[in-house]
Parts: sequence; C-alpha cells; structure tokens
Amino acid sequence: MSDVKTQKKSRREQAQETRERIVRAALEVFVEEGYTGTRMADIAKRAGVAVQTVYFVFHTKPELLAACFEYAVLGPEKLPPPLQSFNDNIRSARSGRAMLKAFVTGNAAICARAAAINEVARAAPHEPEARAVLDNSEDMRRRGLGDYIAQISQRFGLRDGLDPDKATDILMTVNHPQTYLTLRGYGWSEQEFVDWATDTCASQLLAKPDRR
Repeated sequence: MSDVKTQKKSRREQAQETRERIVRAALEVFVEEGYTGTRMADIAKRAGVAVQTVYFVFHTKPELLAACFEYAVLGPEKLPPPLQSFNDNIRSARSGRAMLKAFVTGNAAICARAAAINEVARAAPHEPEARAVLDNSEDMRRRGLGDYIAQISQRFGLRDGLDPDKATDILMTVNHPQTYLTLRGYGWSEQEFVDWATDTCASQLLAKPDRR
C-alpha cells in the first residue's frame, strides 16, 4: 500500500477549476447557439454544475461572455498577450520583418482561440451588452497593438508619412480575428496566414520592409 496520500485541493483551487469548467462550457454553447440563444441553464448543464453556481460565479450573461474573451486571449499560459512567450522572439528580433513575424505568429495563436467567440458577439448587433463586451475587447486590442507599433517605430522605423494611429489601424485589420477566420474559412493554413500577414504588414508598415 502506498504511503503517498493524494493532496486535497484547496477551496480556491476547486473554485478556480469550477470557474474554468463553466467558461469552457460557455464557449461551446455560445458558439453553438449564439449569444441570444444561449441560456445560463444550458451552460450549467454542459459544465455539470447547478445553474445557481453559474450565477454565483458570473452573475450575468455579459460577464460570462467577457470571461470567455479573456479565457481565449490568455490561453494556456494564462497571461495577457504582452507577457506571453512569443514576446521573447519579438524582443530578440534583429529586423522589423523578424519582429513582425514573431508578433503575427503569436497573434495567430490568439486568433485561433478567440475568433469564434469574437464572431458570437459580432453576430449579436441588437444586444447592447454583448456589443459592449466586444467594444471593450477591441479597445484593449488597440492599446496593445499600439504598444507594438511604438516598439516597431522606435527600433526599426515606420514607412515615411505613416503616423502611429494609421499604423495601428493596419496592424489591427490585417491581424484581426475576423481576417484570420475568413482566410482560414477559405482553406488557408495557419502558416499561410502567418506568411501573408507578415508580408503585408512589412510592406505597409516598415521603413525597410525587405530586410530579413
């Protein structure tokens, strides 16, 4: 008989596991039923918890939608994008193109996780609470991508006449979850998306786009 005893999980660990189980279930149900068609009871059933538990943890459906966005963006590292490991390659890049490729690669992984829930919120234009969650997500993306543009400008230089706001518009549009989802829907592989987005951003953003 083993002397090793299974360590009992703390209440905090149990609560975190329950929260994550609810979010994963919500992601599935939102994608299947849409924002309007999703009921908290359906999420509770999928997660294997009481509906009261879902309301206790998240209070409202918009809060749960926001948690789904956060879960998708943070990913397995459970870190905001500027702290995720792909930033190591951004910091060590020796050219603007290499820096953009590192960013696009990391962002594509985020898009792969977030594109579906992004579409759920976008497909509910008459639901102001869902729209507010989407707008907040877009605002956070703009701030984050604006920081990347500032890094590119400082280290490698932007194309002549291109101001940081317009550069951020370009970076956001090319690397948007919608763009990613559309091209993947056309049969593009993730690597094809990365190569295209890198080439497009390099030609549109960089003072010296052809430097490898």
